[in-house]
Amino acid sequence: MFVIVVYDVQVKRVAKVLKVCRKYLYWVQNSVLEGEITLADFEELKRDLKRIISPETDSVLFYTFRTTRYTERISIGLQKGGEDRFL
Repeated sequence: MFVIVVYDVQVKRVAKVLKVCRKYLYWVQNSVLEGEITLADFEELKRDLKRIISPETDSVLFYTFRTTRYTERISIGLQKGGEDRFL
């Protein structure tokens, strides 16, 4: 499946959330990651993030797509992030 993750977390947790997400997805912009992921890895990602965030103050959104066949990403301006992942 293809997943887009958007997060808004307290400053002290931003680096931790980004590090966990980059294990599975590509960073494309501040607080936004995307990429292909297996269902098992997606469940693991959600579980890892639940351990880090504070549900009272933080927010993480997941947009899931079965396929990218009918999707398109158009970028204008400065392109941030890239196609590399860090393990």
